[in-house]
Amino acid sequence: MQLATIFLGFIIFGFSENIKGPAIPRIQFDFMLNESQLGMLLSLNALGYLIACSFTAFLTRRWGIKIVSIAAFGSMLISGILIYFSRSYPAFSASYFLMYIGNGMLEIALAILGARIFVKNTGTMMNLSHGFYGLSSTVAPLIATGLMSVSVFGYTLDWRGMYLVMLSLSIVPILFAWRSTFPSDNISHEDHVSLKTLMKDRALWLMVLILSFGVVSELAVGGWLVNFLEKAYSWDTTTASGMLSAFFFCFALARLLLGPLTDNIGFNLSLIIFSTFSAICTFAAILGGERLAFLFAGAGIGIAMIYPTVMAFIAKRYPNGSDTAITFTVTLMGIGSVIGNYMIGGVIDVVKHLFGADTQMGLIRGLQAGYAFIGLCAAICAVFSCILFRFLRKRNELI
Repeated sequence: MQLATIFLGFIIFGFSENIKGPAIPRIQFDFMLNESQLGMLLSLNALGYLIACSFTAFLTRRWGIKIVSIAAFGSMLISGILIYFSRSYPAFSASYFLMYIGNGMLEIALAILGARIFVKNTGTMMNLSHGFYGLSSTVAPLIATGLMSVSVFGYTLDWRGMYLVMLSLSIVPILFAWRSTFPSDNISHEDHVSLKTLMKDRALWLMVLILSFGVVSELAVGGWLVNFLEKAYSWDTTTASGMLSAFFFCFALARLLLGPLTDNIGFNLSLIIFSTFSAICTFAAILGGERLAFLFAGAGIGIAMIYPTVMAFIAKRYPNGSDTAITFTVTLMGIGSVIGNYMIGGVIDVVKHLFGADTQMGLIRGLQAGYAFIGLCAAICAVFSCILFRFLRKRNELI
Protein backbone atom coordinates (compact mmCIF):
# COMPACT_ATOMS: atom_id res chain seq x y z
CA MET A 1 0.00 0.00 0.00
CA GLN A 2 2.92 2.32 0.72
CA LEU A 3 4.47 1.64 -2.68
CA ALA A 4 1.09 2.05 -4.37
CA THR A 5 0.69 5.44 -2.71
CA ILE A 6 4.18 6.53 -3.82
CA PHE A 7 3.76 5.31 -7.40
CA LEU A 8 0.22 6.69 -7.78
CA GLY A 9 1.35 9.92 -6.14
CA PHE A 10 4.04 10.42 -8.78
CA ILE A 11 1.56 9.56 -11.55
CA ILE A 12 -0.85 12.28 -10.36
CA PHE A 13 2.09 14.64 -9.86
CA GLY A 14 3.15 14.08 -13.47
CA PHE A 15 -0.35 14.77 -14.73
CA SER A 16 -0.78 17.98 -12.75
CA GLU A 17 2.62 19.34 -13.80
CA ASN A 18 2.55 18.53 -17.49
CA ILE A 19 -0.99 18.88 -18.77
CA LYS A 20 -0.23 22.61 -18.83
CA GLY A 21 1.89 22.33 -22.00
CA PRO A 22 -1.01 22.16 -24.49
CA ALA A 23 -3.23 24.33 -22.25
CA ILE A 24 -0.88 27.31 -21.89
CA PRO A 25 -1.34 28.72 -25.44
CA ARG A 26 -5.11 28.67 -24.86
CA ILE A 27 -4.84 30.15 -21.38
CA GLN A 28 -2.59 32.86 -22.83
CA PHE A 29 -5.16 33.59 -25.56
CA ASP A 30 -8.20 33.58 -23.25
CA PHE A 31 -6.64 35.99 -20.76
CA MET A 32 -4.58 37.93 -23.37
CA LEU A 33 -1.21 37.41 -21.68
CA ASN A 34 2.17 38.26 -23.19
CA GLU A 35 5.26 36.05 -22.60
CA SER A 36 6.43 38.05 -19.57
CA GLN A 37 3.00 37.78 -17.95
CA LEU A 38 2.97 34.08 -18.71
CA GLY A 39 6.39 33.71 -17.12
CA MET A 40 5.11 35.65 -14.10
CA LEU A 41 2.11 33.30 -13.82
CA LEU A 42 4.38 30.25 -13.79
CA SER A 43 6.70 31.95 -11.30
CA LEU A 44 3.85 32.73 -8.91
CA ASN A 45 2.76 29.13 -9.06
CA ALA A 46 6.33 28.03 -8.36
CA LEU A 47 6.11 30.37 -5.36
CA GLY A 48 3.07 28.43 -4.15
CA TYR A 49 5.10 25.27 -4.54
CA LEU A 50 7.89 26.89 -2.52
CA ILE A 51 5.55 27.96 0.28
CA ALA A 52 4.14 24.45 0.54
CA CYS A 53 7.64 22.96 0.71
CA SER A 54 8.53 25.25 3.61
CA PHE A 55 5.74 24.04 5.92
CA THR A 56 5.11 20.45 4.80
CA ALA A 57 7.93 18.89 6.86
CA PHE A 58 6.54 20.61 9.98
CA LEU A 59 3.05 19.27 9.22
CA THR A 60 4.52 15.82 8.59
CA ARG A 61 6.09 15.76 12.05
CA ARG A 62 2.86 16.97 13.64
CA TRP A 63 0.24 15.02 11.66
CA GLY A 64 2.18 12.22 9.97
CA ILE A 65 2.81 11.63 6.28
CA LYS A 66 -0.56 9.91 5.85
CA ILE A 67 -2.65 13.00 6.66
CA VAL A 68 -0.29 15.32 4.80
CA SER A 69 -0.45 13.14 1.67
CA ILE A 70 -4.25 13.07 1.76
CA ALA A 71 -4.32 16.85 2.27
CA ALA A 72 -2.00 17.31 -0.74
CA PHE A 73 -4.17 15.20 -3.02
CA GLY A 74 -7.27 16.94 -1.65
CA SER A 75 -5.83 20.37 -2.49
CA MET A 76 -5.23 19.28 -6.06
CA LEU A 77 -8.76 17.90 -6.36
CA ILE A 78 -10.29 21.14 -5.06
CA SER A 79 -8.08 23.24 -7.34
CA GLY A 80 -9.37 21.31 -10.36
CA ILE A 81 -12.93 22.21 -9.43
CA LEU A 82 -12.01 25.87 -8.90
CA ILE A 83 -10.10 26.07 -12.20
CA TYR A 84 -13.17 24.75 -14.00
CA PHE A 85 -15.37 27.49 -12.59
CA SER A 86 -12.81 30.31 -12.96
CA ARG A 87 -13.86 32.94 -15.49
CA SER A 88 -11.55 35.80 -14.50
CA TYR A 89 -7.75 35.89 -14.46
CA PRO A 90 -7.50 36.51 -10.67
CA ALA A 91 -9.81 33.55 -9.97
CA PHE A 92 -7.80 31.33 -12.30
CA SER A 93 -4.48 32.44 -10.80
CA ALA A 94 -5.69 31.69 -7.28
CA SER A 95 -6.97 28.25 -8.31
CA TYR A 96 -3.74 27.43 -10.13
CA PHE A 97 -1.78 28.64 -7.10
CA LEU A 98 -3.71 26.17 -4.89
CA MET A 99 -2.80 23.33 -7.24
CA TYR A 100 0.88 24.12 -6.78
CA ILE A 101 0.42 24.22 -3.01
CA GLY A 102 -0.83 20.64 -3.30
CA ASN A 103 2.08 19.75 -5.59
CA GLY A 104 4.61 21.13 -3.12
CA MET A 105 3.08 19.25 -0.19
CA LEU A 106 3.03 16.05 -2.21
CA GLU A 107 6.64 16.49 -3.35
CA ILE A 108 7.99 16.68 0.19
CA ALA A 109 5.75 13.90 1.55
CA LEU A 110 6.75 11.46 -1.21
CA ALA A 111 10.44 12.36 -0.90
CA ILE A 112 10.43 11.79 2.88
CA LEU A 113 8.52 8.54 2.53
CA GLY A 114 10.89 7.31 -0.19
CA ALA A 115 13.96 8.17 1.89
CA ARG A 116 12.61 6.08 4.78
CA ILE A 117 11.50 3.09 2.73
CA PHE A 118 14.27 2.78 0.12
CA VAL A 119 17.19 1.92 2.38
CA LYS A 120 18.69 -0.57 -0.13
CA ASN A 121 19.40 0.08 -3.83
CA THR A 122 18.45 3.66 -3.08
CA GLY A 123 19.35 5.07 -6.50
CA THR A 124 17.45 2.35 -8.33
CA MET A 125 14.30 2.67 -6.23
CA MET A 126 14.31 6.47 -6.20
CA ASN A 127 14.60 6.55 -9.97
CA LEU A 128 11.96 3.81 -10.36
CA SER A 129 9.41 5.67 -8.24
CA HIS A 130 10.15 8.94 -10.03
CA GLY A 131 9.86 6.99 -13.27
CA PHE A 132 6.11 6.86 -12.70
CA TYR A 133 6.18 10.66 -12.84
CA GLY A 134 7.85 10.34 -16.21
CA LEU A 135 5.30 7.79 -17.45
CA SER A 136 2.34 9.99 -16.61
CA SER A 137 4.17 13.02 -17.99
CA THR A 138 4.64 11.15 -21.28
CA VAL A 139 0.93 10.69 -21.87
CA ALA A 140 -0.22 13.87 -20.09
CA PRO A 141 0.16 16.27 -23.07
CA LEU A 142 -1.60 13.86 -25.43
CA ILE A 143 -4.43 13.18 -22.99
CA ALA A 144 -4.76 16.92 -22.33
CA THR A 145 -4.89 17.71 -26.04
CA GLY A 146 -7.52 15.03 -26.60
CA LEU A 147 -9.68 16.03 -23.63
CA MET A 148 -9.73 19.69 -24.65
CA SER A 149 -11.60 18.72 -27.83
CA VAL A 150 -14.05 16.33 -26.16
CA SER A 151 -17.70 17.39 -26.03
CA VAL A 152 -19.97 16.32 -23.18
CA PHE A 153 -23.70 17.01 -23.61
CA GLY A 154 -22.85 19.46 -26.37
CA TYR A 155 -20.29 21.33 -24.23
CA THR A 156 -16.59 21.27 -25.20
CA LEU A 157 -14.41 20.63 -22.16
CA ASP A 158 -11.60 22.95 -23.37
CA TRP A 159 -8.71 23.54 -20.95
CA ARG A 160 -10.90 24.20 -17.89
CA GLY A 161 -12.79 20.94 -18.21
CA MET A 162 -9.55 19.11 -18.96
CA TYR A 163 -8.03 20.31 -15.67
CA LEU A 164 -11.17 19.23 -13.81
CA VAL A 165 -11.07 15.71 -15.24
CA MET A 166 -7.33 15.18 -14.76
CA LEU A 167 -7.10 16.57 -11.22
CA SER A 168 -10.19 14.59 -10.17
CA LEU A 169 -8.02 11.48 -10.55
CA SER A 170 -6.47 12.51 -7.20
CA ILE A 171 -9.30 10.64 -5.51
CA VAL A 172 -7.58 7.31 -6.37
CA PRO A 173 -4.34 7.83 -4.37
CA ILE A 174 -6.41 9.39 -1.57
CA LEU A 175 -8.14 6.02 -1.14
CA PHE A 176 -4.82 4.14 -1.13
CA ALA A 177 -3.25 6.59 1.32
CA TRP A 178 -6.27 6.31 3.60
CA ARG A 179 -5.81 2.53 3.85
CA SER A 180 -2.03 2.67 4.29
CA THR A 181 0.10 2.63 7.42
CA PHE A 182 3.18 4.74 6.90
CA PRO A 183 6.56 4.29 8.65
CA SER A 184 6.44 7.74 10.25
CA ASP A 185 3.11 6.89 11.87
CA ASN A 186 4.45 3.95 13.88
CA ILE A 187 8.20 4.32 14.39
CA SER A 188 9.83 6.34 17.14
CA HIS A 189 11.42 9.64 16.15
CA GLU A 190 15.08 9.51 15.18
CA ASP A 191 17.74 11.74 16.60
CA HIS A 192 17.45 14.16 13.73
CA VAL A 193 20.43 16.18 12.59
CA SER A 194 19.67 19.85 13.19
CA LEU A 195 19.24 22.35 10.37
CA LYS A 196 22.10 24.39 11.82
CA THR A 197 24.45 21.42 11.46
CA LEU A 198 23.29 20.68 7.94
CA MET A 199 23.77 24.28 6.84
CA LYS A 200 27.47 24.01 7.71
CA ASP A 201 27.92 21.25 5.13
CA ARG A 202 29.20 22.73 1.87
CA ALA A 203 28.08 19.60 0.00
CA LEU A 204 24.44 20.32 0.85
CA TRP A 205 24.68 23.84 -0.57
CA LEU A 206 26.18 22.44 -3.76
CA MET A 207 23.29 19.97 -3.93
CA VAL A 208 20.89 22.92 -3.64
CA LEU A 209 22.52 24.58 -6.65
CA ILE A 210 22.59 21.34 -8.67
CA LEU A 211 18.95 20.62 -7.91
CA SER A 212 17.82 24.19 -8.55
CA PHE A 213 19.33 24.48 -12.02
CA GLY A 214 18.42 20.89 -12.87
CA VAL A 215 14.78 21.28 -11.91
CA VAL A 216 14.39 24.62 -13.71
CA SER A 217 15.67 22.90 -16.84
CA GLU A 218 13.32 19.95 -16.28
CA LEU A 219 10.10 21.76 -15.41
CA ALA A 220 10.53 24.53 -17.97
CA VAL A 221 10.18 22.01 -20.79
CA GLY A 222 6.59 21.23 -19.81
CA GLY A 223 5.72 24.91 -19.84
CA TRP A 224 7.62 26.12 -22.91
CA LEU A 225 8.30 23.32 -25.43
CA VAL A 226 4.82 23.20 -26.99
CA ASN A 227 4.72 27.00 -27.09
CA PHE A 228 8.15 27.06 -28.75
CA LEU A 229 7.32 24.48 -31.44
CA GLU A 230 3.94 26.03 -32.28
CA LYS A 231 5.25 29.57 -32.66
CA ALA A 232 8.80 29.00 -33.95
CA TYR A 233 8.11 26.16 -36.38
CA SER A 234 4.32 26.58 -36.91
CA TRP A 235 3.64 23.06 -35.67
CA ASP A 236 0.04 22.20 -34.83
CA THR A 237 -0.86 21.48 -31.22
CA THR A 238 -1.10 17.71 -31.73
CA THR A 239 2.37 17.44 -33.28
CA ALA A 240 3.95 19.77 -30.70
CA SER A 241 2.29 17.88 -27.85
CA GLY A 242 3.63 14.67 -29.40
CA MET A 243 7.17 16.02 -29.11
CA LEU A 244 6.55 16.91 -25.47
CA SER A 245 5.29 13.38 -24.93
CA ALA A 246 8.43 12.05 -26.63
CA PHE A 247 10.51 14.11 -24.20
CA PHE A 248 8.71 12.56 -21.26
CA PHE A 249 8.90 9.09 -22.81
CA CYS A 250 12.71 9.43 -22.86
CA PHE A 251 12.45 10.95 -19.40
CA ALA A 252 10.44 8.00 -18.03
CA LEU A 253 12.50 5.36 -19.80
CA ALA A 254 15.72 6.80 -18.36
CA ARG A 255 14.38 6.68 -14.81
CA LEU A 256 12.99 3.17 -15.21
CA LEU A 257 16.12 1.68 -16.81
CA LEU A 258 19.12 3.76 -15.73
CA GLY A 259 18.55 3.78 -11.97
CA PRO A 260 20.88 0.78 -11.37
CA LEU A 261 23.60 2.66 -13.29
CA THR A 262 23.55 5.45 -10.69
CA ASP A 263 24.10 2.86 -7.93
CA ASN A 264 26.97 1.26 -9.88
CA ILE A 265 28.95 4.33 -10.98
CA GLY A 266 28.02 6.53 -8.03
CA PHE A 267 25.60 9.37 -7.55
CA ASN A 268 28.20 12.13 -7.95
CA LEU A 269 29.54 10.93 -11.30
CA SER A 270 25.98 10.26 -12.52
CA LEU A 271 25.02 13.90 -11.97
CA ILE A 272 27.94 15.10 -14.11
CA ILE A 273 27.25 12.71 -16.99
CA PHE A 274 23.49 13.15 -17.22
CA SER A 275 23.32 16.94 -16.81
CA THR A 276 26.04 17.38 -19.46
CA PHE A 277 24.14 15.11 -21.86
CA SER A 278 20.94 17.13 -21.40
CA ALA A 279 22.70 20.44 -22.06
CA ILE A 280 24.35 19.12 -25.24
CA CYS A 281 21.04 17.80 -26.62
CA THR A 282 19.22 21.07 -25.91
CA PHE A 283 21.81 23.32 -27.54
CA ALA A 284 22.15 20.99 -30.52
CA ALA A 285 18.36 21.00 -31.01
CA ILE A 286 18.25 24.81 -31.02
CA LEU A 287 21.25 25.28 -33.32
CA GLY A 288 20.14 22.51 -35.66
CA GLY A 289 16.71 23.98 -36.21
CA GLU A 290 13.58 22.02 -37.03
CA ARG A 291 15.44 19.02 -38.49
CA LEU A 292 17.08 18.32 -35.09
CA ALA A 293 13.96 19.02 -33.02
CA PHE A 294 13.97 15.38 -31.91
CA LEU A 295 16.93 16.21 -29.65
CA PHE A 296 14.54 18.22 -27.47
CA ALA A 297 13.09 14.82 -26.56
CA GLY A 298 16.54 13.28 -26.16
CA ALA A 299 17.40 15.88 -23.53
CA GLY A 300 14.86 14.17 -21.28
CA ILE A 301 17.21 11.19 -20.85
CA GLY A 302 19.76 13.34 -19.05
CA ILE A 303 17.63 15.76 -17.07
CA ALA A 304 15.39 12.94 -15.79
CA MET A 305 18.12 11.57 -13.58
CA ILE A 306 18.98 14.74 -11.65
CA TYR A 307 16.15 14.98 -9.12
CA PRO A 308 15.92 11.33 -8.00
CA THR A 309 19.71 11.02 -7.86
CA VAL A 310 19.91 14.07 -5.59
CA MET A 311 17.18 12.56 -3.36
CA ALA A 312 19.11 9.28 -3.22
CA PHE A 313 22.29 11.21 -2.34
CA ILE A 314 20.53 12.99 0.52
CA ALA A 315 19.02 9.75 1.84
CA LYS A 316 22.47 8.14 1.94
CA ARG A 317 24.49 11.10 3.23
CA TYR A 318 22.00 12.18 5.91
CA PRO A 319 20.27 8.98 7.13
CA ASN A 320 19.21 10.63 10.41
CA GLY A 321 18.38 14.00 8.96
CA SER A 322 16.82 13.27 5.58
CA ASP A 323 13.54 15.02 6.48
CA THR A 324 15.30 18.27 7.31
CA ALA A 325 17.82 18.02 4.46
CA ILE A 326 15.10 17.31 1.86
CA THR A 327 12.94 20.19 3.08
CA PHE A 328 15.89 22.60 3.11
CA THR A 329 17.09 21.55 -0.34
CA VAL A 330 13.69 21.48 -2.06
CA THR A 331 12.60 24.78 -0.48
CA LEU A 332 15.67 26.60 -1.78
CA MET A 333 15.20 24.81 -5.09
CA GLY A 334 11.74 26.38 -5.22
CA ILE A 335 13.28 29.85 -5.03
CA GLY A 336 15.43 28.98 -8.03
CA SER A 337 12.36 27.73 -9.88
CA VAL A 338 10.51 31.02 -9.25
CA ILE A 339 13.45 33.04 -10.60
CA GLY A 340 14.06 30.64 -13.49
CA ASN A 341 10.51 30.69 -14.87
CA TYR A 342 10.38 34.47 -14.69
CA MET A 343 13.76 34.81 -16.42
CA ILE A 344 12.76 32.56 -19.32
CA GLY A 345 9.76 34.78 -20.12
CA GLY A 346 11.90 37.87 -19.64
CA VAL A 347 14.68 36.61 -21.92
CA ILE A 348 12.15 35.84 -24.67
CA ASP A 349 10.66 39.34 -24.49
CA VAL A 350 14.04 41.15 -24.40
CA VAL A 351 15.52 39.25 -27.36
CA LYS A 352 12.25 39.49 -29.28
CA HIS A 353 12.35 43.29 -29.02
CA LEU A 354 16.00 43.36 -30.10
CA PHE A 355 15.17 41.58 -33.36
CA GLY A 356 11.78 43.23 -33.85
CA ALA A 357 8.91 42.67 -31.49
CA ASP A 358 6.28 42.41 -34.23
CA THR A 359 8.29 40.31 -36.69
CA GLN A 360 8.43 36.54 -37.13
CA MET A 361 12.23 36.69 -36.90
CA GLY A 362 12.00 38.52 -33.57
CA LEU A 363 9.59 35.92 -32.22
CA ILE A 364 11.79 33.01 -33.35
CA ARG A 365 15.00 34.52 -31.95
CA GLY A 366 13.25 35.31 -28.68
CA LEU A 367 11.92 31.77 -28.31
CA GLN A 368 15.34 30.34 -29.20
CA ALA A 369 17.01 32.50 -26.57
CA GLY A 370 14.45 31.52 -23.95
CA TYR A 371 14.89 27.84 -24.67
CA ALA A 372 18.68 28.27 -24.74
CA PHE A 373 18.35 29.48 -21.15
CA ILE A 374 16.82 26.07 -20.32
CA GLY A 375 19.89 24.38 -21.81
CA LEU A 376 22.17 26.79 -19.94
CA CYS A 377 20.58 25.71 -16.66
CA ALA A 378 21.47 22.08 -17.43
CA ALA A 379 25.04 23.14 -18.26
CA ILE A 380 25.37 25.06 -14.98
CA CYS A 381 24.01 21.99 -13.19
CA ALA A 382 26.88 19.99 -14.72
CA VAL A 383 29.44 22.57 -13.59
CA PHE A 384 28.29 22.45 -9.96
CA SER A 385 28.20 18.64 -10.15
CA CYS A 386 31.90 18.72 -11.08
CA ILE A 387 32.64 21.03 -8.16
CA LEU A 388 30.78 18.69 -5.78
CA PHE A 389 32.66 15.69 -7.17
CA ARG A 390 36.05 17.33 -6.52
CA PHE A 391 34.97 18.51 -3.07
CA LEU A 392 33.85 15.04 -1.93
CA ARG A 393 36.74 13.17 -3.59
CA LYS A 394 39.26 15.19 -1.58
CA ARG A 395 37.49 14.03 1.59
CA ASN A 396 36.93 10.43 0.42
CA GLU A 397 33.18 10.98 0.77
CA LEU A 398 32.00 10.17 -2.76
CA ILE A 399 28.70 8.30 -2.85
